Amino acid sequence: MATKNDSTEPKRRLFGRKNKKPRDPNNPGRWQQFKQVWTMTRKQDPAAIWWMLLAALAVLLVALLVGLWLNMVIYCLVIGLPLALLAAMVVLARKAEQAAFSQIEGQPGATSAVMGTLRRGWYYDQEPVAAEAAGKVRGMRDLHNAAMVFRAVGRPGVVLLSEGPKAGAKRLIENERRKVARVVGEEVPVHILRVGRDEGDIPLSKVVKSMKKLDKAITKEEAVVVHKRLKAIGATAKPPLPAGVDPRKARMDRRALRGR
Repeated sequence: MATKNDSTEPKRRLFGRKNKKPRDPNNPGRWQQFKQVWTMTRKQDPAAIWWMLLAALAVLLVALLVGLWLNMVIYCLVIGLPLALLAAMVVLARKAEQAAFSQIEGQPGATSAVMGTLRRGWYYDQEPVAAEAAGKVRGMRDLHNAAMVFRAVGRPGVVLLSEGPKAGAKRLIENERRKVARVVGEEVPVHILRVGRDEGDIPLSKVVKSMKKLDKAITKEEAVVVHKRLKAIGATAKPPLPAGVDPRKARMDRRALRGR
């Protein structure tokens, strides 16, 4: 005689909803990411919201004027609304980038973190190519008074960027400049930039912009050759500092090394 199943397991419904997977705390959704970016930006720059509104209103005003001129006000405003939202998001992205730079400015390895935002055509080293720290280095806390030199290669040539105490950074970057000149020759320009807050220094938020303003002197193919040559020479002489000086612990973009 057949008996009913007395199992205590819950029955699965034919059209029931599937159980949701638990969210990964290390992979927040887009809304959470937007919320984090907005909170950070608002904290660093309270006027960011007004710049966003100004950008959106400017786009809507242009759409309104064009609509009045063409006698198609509603049509132009419908098109202008998403464009206004896009303009506000562009302003937010710029302000968020500036806020992120403000948070890491003054920390050891901040220059390396900024170089990670370089576009295609640039090749850089995440670790410093030359460094000098007073006393024994036991970790990141001992690197605040360390002089460091970072290197990037692009169409303008070789760019050396220094941070830290001026005396030590000046000595290190001059030694590195002579070493680079011996390797690449006189045909490849070597540019020197000082990153900092003092007079004559380049603020962290303007480093990439300053590098892009440099005149182009070599081709993309020559930049690849120069980078590989410097990489091969520098592999045998690493600075006496622990790895991972980037305060954000950002990994090198391998696609950038291949020129994307």
